[in-house]
Amino acid sequence: MAGSKTLDDDLSSALKHLCRDRRLKQLLESVGRISLKPNPGPTPLYALAESITGQQLNGRAAAAIFERFLGLFDGKPTADEILGLEEATLRSVGLSSAKAAAMRDLAEKVKSGVVPDWKALRQMEDETIIRRLTQVRGIGRWTVEMMLIFALGRPDVWPVDDFAVRKAYGNLFGIQDPKAAEMTQRAEAWRPWRSVAARYLWRSLDVGGK
Repeated sequence: MAGSKTLDDDLSSALKHLCRDRRLKQLLESVGRISLKPNPGPTPLYALAESITGQQLNGRAAAAIFERFLGLFDGKPTADEILGLEEATLRSVGLSSAKAAAMRDLAEKVKSGVVPDWKALRQMEDETIIRRLTQVRGIGRWTVEMMLIFALGRPDVWPVDDFAVRKAYGNLFGIQDPKAAEMTQRAEAWRPWRSVAARYLWRSLDVGGK
């Protein structure tokens, strides 16, 4: 099944395929080999709760709030436990009212089965996962794409709305403000390894310091 293959399954084949694009090959070679091993949280609820917490916050602030959030549940939040708390308790750790409401909606969606466990998610196609998880309040396509790439290790996700990917893409191809349509068209040739291209574009910003 297409959904079962991950980024680290055959990185050499991915790089060989992507190197057919001469400009992308230069970037891949300058960055060097990187690890693309998936890093899922304990549960999808945990991973999505962390994403909700981090929205519109810098990394340090988001991490501090999420740590306090986890402290309400001894580090292992469950849907029932979240729903058992008052909104004021959720807000006491630093969550906004909108994020507290999103946490409760996430818990409801876990209990109703809209958000399944990792085992079930690993058997689903990318777009199916996106359609299901974006039913959660506060979860958009970009958030699910990040889960697909980093938690589930899906090989062919192309996050054209990600600011850093767009910036690195523009740097690589000399485009001031690359549009989603142009990025999508060029990346057709990178299938089925567009996630690998995205990971290398992200890393190129670190390497290049831009």
